[in-house]
Amino acid sequence: MSEAIPFPPLKNDLILRAARGEKTERAPVWVMRQAGRYLPEFRAERVENDFFKICRTPELATKVTLQPIDRYEGLLDASIIFSDILVIPQAMGLQVEMIPGKGPHFPDPLVVPADMSRLKQDVDVNQELKYVFEAITMTRHALRGRVPLIGFVGAPWTLMAYMIEGGGSKTLSKAKEWIFKHPKASHELLSRITDVCVDFLVGQVRAGAQMLQVFESWGGELGPHDFELFSLPYLAQIATRVKAELGSEHAVPMSVFAKGSWYALDKLSVIGYETVSLDWTHSPEYAKAMTKGRVTLQGNMDPNLLYGGDEAIVAAVERMVRGFGSTQRYIANLGHGILPTVPVEAMELFLKTVHRVGLEVAAEAKAAEIASDIRIVG
Repeated sequence: MSEAIPFPPLKNDLILRAARGEKTERAPVWVMRQAGRYLPEFRAERVENDFFKICRTPELATKVTLQPIDRYEGLLDASIIFSDILVIPQAMGLQVEMIPGKGPHFPDPLVVPADMSRLKQDVDVNQELKYVFEAITMTRHALRGRVPLIGFVGAPWTLMAYMIEGGGSKTLSKAKEWIFKHPKASHELLSRITDVCVDFLVGQVRAGAQMLQVFESWGGELGPHDFELFSLPYLAQIATRVKAELGSEHAVPMSVFAKGSWYALDKLSVIGYETVSLDWTHSPEYAKAMTKGRVTLQGNMDPNLLYGGDEAIVAAVERMVRGFGSTQRYIANLGHGILPTVPVEAMELFLKTVHRVGLEVAAEAKAAEIASDIRIVG
């Protein structure tokens, strides 16, 4: 367990304080997929190693996780372990390949409910996903306390959809056929995936993860009614069960990211997560009004703005940070993962501008507070 492992002391806890709702000197920032294909050093690593080989080799996963931290020294306030949401279907017994230029591919996906018999009944995450836990522990040491380490998991609906579709899909017609035609079997599969998700997240914290994120990447493919049936209950279960298993002394902040599920923002803010991550379709005003200060908000610049040039990036960051605020209940990020062909200079400008604007907004808020105190005394 992580409490028995003598990790280096943490030097930057900004994101953890923001997640807990404490005041911060500025908005912390990290980026989804910050360790990935846009980095030339990552592409060089991929020349030598298959994607899942990197995931399954703790030394390589650690090396890749640290690449953006080293490149953008002092600009990122968190690291996120290099892994993939599809390690859970692999642990459950399905083969997953990563096809260059295409993405994930399941040679033998689930077609009918009877195919669930091919899945392992009892998944021992300590055996099947031991390599992730080892990578987390190794990375915690390699970070030397520079920033916290985030662990993550794919949400049950998103993982179920991949397992049935056999890869990416524009319609998710096969997965939706399951939930509409076979709702009982669908809930059984979602429950089985949830059990593995819970065990996996608990194991990540015990290995050293200091924050967790649950990615419901295909949440927006469900309408409001179906989201409440096939996504929301399992997201809630994960938060509740992970915290219960870890206990209050060892629980860490948890974030949920349900991309495209704008209609569920209010409910996502009351199911046990400290942070709700937003895609770029939310305005700061709307998000704050819907969540009423119950959670920390994270996000949400459109990743494509990083192709827009310096002026567009700076203007977007200004709007975002000033809209969400800088000193409480906000973590800056993109509204989805950084894209593979983004220039590394654009990422650097994004991070530097978040820092600059965050400090400006914090200073303005402090000045306004002092001015208000003077008026009261006067």
